Amino acid sequence: MGPIYYKERVDPERYLEIRSDEREEEEKMVVKVYGPDYANPKRVLVCLIEKGVEFETVPIDIFKDENRSPEFLKLQPFGSVPVIQDGDYTLFESRAIARYYAQKYKHQGTDLLGKTIEETGLVEQWLEVEAQCYSPPITDLIYKIVLDPIRGLTPDPKLIKESEDKLCKVLDIYEERLSKSKYLAGDLFSLADLSHLSLTQYLMGKMRKEYLIRDRKHVSAWWDDISSRPSWKKVIELWPGLY
Repeated sequence: MGPIYYKERVDPERYLEIRSDEREEEEKMVVKVYGPDYANPKRVLVCLIEKGVEFETVPIDIFKDENRSPEFLKLQPFGSVPVIQDGDYTLFESRAIARYYAQKYKHQGTDLLGKTIEETGLVEQWLEVEAQCYSPPITDLIYKIVLDPIRGLTPDPKLIKESEDKLCKVLDIYEERLSKSKYLAGDLFSLADLSHLSLTQYLMGKMRKEYLIRDRKHVSAWWDDISSRPSWKKVIELWPGLY
């Protein structure tokens, strides 16, 4: 694994305003990841570490609406994080970014896509499951339990229960799958597993709902495996966010 920059920008507004001709040429070649303190950008960070790609982070405080500034909206018109800048190339949406780097550096660092087209097909299948089936209910729980109180809103226990029930149905399917294979896409740790880290960490921490994982033997073993990777440990050490 090559050297990795963990440089933190202390003034994101100033950084966004700096023109490219004011920056060092070498600096422009380092990948810049915006919004490292939030869950979705962490999906990108752990991917970059697994691939041994140098990067630096640019903090964006969404609670102060820094993601709504005109300069940021030029990079991400929907105002969400993450966004990456890689030289003159800009890309947003965390799963798209992770796929991009997994493919761009396929033969560097950890192979996250599989060696055959069949393995890649399974990786893509479970990536879609994560995005379409797993992410919606767990994201609802994060908003209701973690983020709404920060915004001064009172969580609704009924809505929390509904989201938890939806997530349990997904986890039951995971339990069945993981009783037959070590990882979601087979015997290889892949982008499909990696993509679950940043949201699941909330269950195991601030949300205090680790029983959703621990009550399922194979899901629990899978989580212990993927969350113990040095790449993820480094991410939560440097950017603990709201965990």
